Amino acid sequence: MADTPDLGSGSARIGGSSPLARTTFTKENDDCVGICTHFAHNSARPADRRVKFPVTIRHRSSKAKIYRPAGNFRYYRVAYSAAGKRQMRTFPDYSAAKAAAERLVREVSGGSQAATLSAAQSRDAIAAFERLQGFFQATGRRVSLLGAVSEFAEACGKIGGRALGEAVDGYLRTVVNVKRKGVSEAVEEFIESRKHRSESKKGKRAELSASYASHFNSWLRNFASTFPGTEVFDLTKEHLNIYIKSHAEVSAKNRNDRRGTVKMFLTWAARNDYLPVGHRLFEADGMVQEEVEASKSDFYRPDELKKLLENSPTELRPALAIAGLAGLRGEEIMRLDWADVWRYKGYIEILAEKSKTRQQRLVQICPALAAWLEPSRKLKEGKVFQSGVHV
Repeated sequence: MADTPDLGSGSARIGGSSPLARTTFTKENDDCVGICTHFAHNSARPADRRVKFPVTIRHRSSKAKIYRPAGNFRYYRVAYSAAGKRQMRTFPDYSAAKAAAERLVREVSGGSQAATLSAAQSRDAIAAFERLQGFFQATGRRVSLLGAVSEFAEACGKIGGRALGEAVDGYLRTVVNVKRKGVSEAVEEFIESRKHRSESKKGKRAELSASYASHFNSWLRNFASTFPGTEVFDLTKEHLNIYIKSHAEVSAKNRNDRRGTVKMFLTWAARNDYLPVGHRLFEADGMVQEEVEASKSDFYRPDELKKLLENSPTELRPALAIAGLAGLRGEEIMRLDWADVWRYKGYIEILAEKSKTRQQRLVQICPALAAWLEPSRKLKEGKVFQSGVHV
């Protein structure tokens, strides 16, 4: 009875009320409970009566003690200290316990941390090494166990508690499919993709006017030149802020137009996999539309318009008269033929393909306009606006 070990201040009764059945386990040795449960399904050998317990095994400054079975707990226990913590291992026979104790004291004396691992931790470590070896064979990339765990912990910290698999799935749906493309190259590709919209086909008016296409292309090329050598994928909100700030001298309306142009380009880029769909670049401060105050409009007084018409070239006078007295838009006048002026008596017909709104309409010819157009009545065909006229 005197050789029953004292294994700590706290205790847990294994069975019976005999002192022999009183054994303690530290919280650090939770795994030994699982081992003991496993052993409880097997028959253990009786204690070796030739050995005086507890048996102390030493190696340099390290030591371990082997305790015999006690009471209903019929297994040998090896107690030792590693990394400042008391450890406990359980074995079904004395020879296995002694061999383990001799190995453990050598490991602890040599500074090995393996002795601090529980059986479950050891199994996990071996399985982890096997997984890493499989990863190396599949990819050719060798990663240490510490490196793998560190990378996992860092990644989980960045995604704010979400499952790592969920973050990877999101990455595969977006970023991984993005193609690398320089901003300048992408801009030219975008301009080329819209070129057909500013070209007339089969005598029909182009979808986009030449002047609009010219401004649009100029603004996009200016945007690309602001960030030479930059790829579309690398654009950030700060890039967009810088671009808008570089045009502080132009009007708010002009900046809004440029914002719209860049948004169209970025939307196209995302559609063509040059940007992730969820890029969020439109949230940049510089992309917020500005309020544009209505500018004060002025107009020609009758005597001013009369002087303008009297002093204008004869070829240009009809176009100026229609603009001043019929209110047609400049682009509409440039598309207007003389046949449109004389087709209906007292009206100018703006065909749908010549109208800005693409809707046909009739504009009344007032007496003053009729007087200014009368000298041109002999003209039955050709453009009203003569683009070759120099003022």
